[in-house]
Amino acid sequence: MPDSPAIGAEYAVVARSARPGPLPFVLKSNETFAVFDAFGDIRTEGSPEQGVYHAGTRHVSRLELHLWGRRPLLLSSTVRDDNTQLKVHLTNPDVTSAVPAPIARGLLYIERSTVLSDAGCCQRIRIRSYADDPVEIPLALVVAADFRDVFEIRGMQRPRRGRLHDPRFEPDGVEFGYTGLDEIERRTRLRIEPPPLSCRPDGIALTLCITPRGSAELFFSLAFAGETASSGQARCTDGPLPEVFRSWRGRAARLVGAARAQACHVSTSNEQFNDWLERSYFDVHMLVTQTEHGHYPYAGIPWYSAPFGRDGLITALQHLWIEPALARGVLSFLADTQAADFIPERDAQPGKILHETRHGEMANLGEAPFDRYYGSVDATPLFVCTAGAYHRRTGDTAFIDRIWPHIERALAWIDRYGDQDGDGYVEYTASATGLKNQGWKDSGDSVFHEDGSEATGPIALCEVQAYVYAAKRAAADLAFARGDTGLAYELQRQAQELRERFERDFWCEDLDTYVLALDGDKRPCRVRTSNAGHVLWAGLASREHAARVVRTLLEPTSYSGWGIRTADETAARYNPISYHNGSVWPHDNALIAAGFARYGHNHAALRVLRGMFDACLFMPMHRLPELFCGFARTAGEGPTLYPVACLPQAWASGAVFLLLQACLGLRCRVDGDGGRKVVELHRPVLPPYLDDLTIEHLRFGDDWVDLTLHRYEQDVGVDVRRRAGKIDVLIVK
Repeated sequence: MPDSPAIGAEYAVVARSARPGPLPFVLKSNETFAVFDAFGDIRTEGSPEQGVYHAGTRHVSRLELHLWGRRPLLLSSTVRDDNTQLKVHLTNPDVTSAVPAPIARGLLYIERSTVLSDAGCCQRIRIRSYADDPVEIPLALVVAADFRDVFEIRGMQRPRRGRLHDPRFEPDGVEFGYTGLDEIERRTRLRIEPPPLSCRPDGIALTLCITPRGSAELFFSLAFAGETASSGQARCTDGPLPEVFRSWRGRAARLVGAARAQACHVSTSNEQFNDWLERSYFDVHMLVTQTEHGHYPYAGIPWYSAPFGRDGLITALQHLWIEPALARGVLSFLADTQAADFIPERDAQPGKILHETRHGEMANLGEAPFDRYYGSVDATPLFVCTAGAYHRRTGDTAFIDRIWPHIERALAWIDRYGDQDGDGYVEYTASATGLKNQGWKDSGDSVFHEDGSEATGPIALCEVQAYVYAAKRAAADLAFARGDTGLAYELQRQAQELRERFERDFWCEDLDTYVLALDGDKRPCRVRTSNAGHVLWAGLASREHAARVVRTLLEPTSYSGWGIRTADETAARYNPISYHNGSVWPHDNALIAAGFARYGHNHAALRVLRGMFDACLFMPMHRLPELFCGFARTAGEGPTLYPVACLPQAWASGAVFLLLQACLGLRCRVDGDGGRKVVELHRPVLPPYLDDLTIEHLRFGDDWVDLTLHRYEQDVGVDVRRRAGKIDVLIVK
């Protein structure tokens, strides 16, 4: 967090207390997500992010299961590997007050299963008795609904809120309601089966009677109603609850299975590495939301469960080789939401690509400027880069023709509005209403000089110039494919001029790296940061300078042992617990590793992969978080967690696929009008703990190929096991 107040600092996530106990469990289905504790409960004391959310609003702020007025004892809890269900195993405590006789601990086994749909949340509670006598269990569900906007939960203060309605009681449950200041009514209906004995403002109560060594079960649902409730899929919540539960569970499994069938499958000889791969794949797909334009990976839970331009594009690029359809959905959505007008309070300019969009009450009212917000300086060139990469991967010229006007508008924004002072670099100036810094490191204190003083705008970040270079090269290739050779040659000329200018102005000889940025006075921010690695990813660096950047980023002051830090230990603002000034971000490391491999430094990329894999082994469920702290690796200890990191985060989950691609030197492309399909492996390397790696159904439309890579002492061999259609597999040494 910034050391002092800064423009945009009010939109940061506030941490007021530590998370108690284990990390929360999450489920998501399109615009709905939920954060539970290990009991399957929602208890916001000390964990304010817990709740059931829909369309930017927390609908359920408390949900507790009580037996005899107490919480059960926790045995274990887990989310299924495919993220379709949370299952919690509980038992009873010693109950001395039970009627007709006390009940000893452990006589009841309680299985609590939770599924989610866009319509809400449904739970099944099964109780099996191992007692020799009948048991009467007074059971209660304690429920509350605060209808708070996600920005309120993140820490923003509001001078006033809308109106909470009195609960409305029904024979099978209770309904909660709220009318916001945006005049939208939001409602949540709790139903339970079998019907309750009583309904109170704080929940419902019933008694379960279980025969000796018998069992019983109950179901309840929390369904959204009102003007914000999503229409369409799985909306039937009025039928018998056992059917609702089975329907939602089955639909979630079918959707995951259908998505899995369309992506290639990667497995290795190392089961722990396979766990990381599987967890990462299913986490990205849990975050994917179906939009009218296709699938879009929302950025992360809980704070960023919304479309983010930069995050979506980078996640799409990470997944491009295994699942190109994801990039198509992202590009379609961002083309449709591309800015058409000047709207200063949204940082919108014609041709600019979206930063984020929200649908909650505060966004609707303008209390947070993110209903449609465009404060990203890098999303626009990344949009063009992704379009070019998608076309190389698929040869889908028809789709490129459809979004070509949006690519042209993005290029026009780069030249007309991105370059704020005419020096040939794309820059940003701190927003009056939105974010102060508008690169991927968007915290208020992330761009600074060697003495620690903050840089003033307009600010030209080194990686943004690299993205612009890559965008112009990509657009040139697309122009050639469309037959516009004049435009193609002009874009190539512009890219070459940028390269020459960049090497002159951004290279720092004594730091052995590219400077972080140029400020408004064209003074370089002489700081070693991870941003320089993105310059390699985009291909802007000279070969000599790229080799020196590789060495610099792998020095102990930059490489923690787990990964490359966002800022070097020598930087004036270095802080391993900060958001962007010394922490370690998996997606950042993946892009850097891809940059290393682009210049032939595959073994350096392998070192980054090793650090990330070792880090994931210390994480619950092998799930890499949005970021973790940048403390140096210590023998026998894992990485230090960051207090308010999103978990999961799409581009953190996607990092493993780009890291693998980098180490394998893997490039998939469709060439020219003839549609020649090619898989290339440039100097592939594998770590010592992966003897074999198999890629199944690497797809090019209806054609596919299966590959197995074998690690030898000094080399990696490649076997083509099966293929459908004509796909050339080339090994480049």
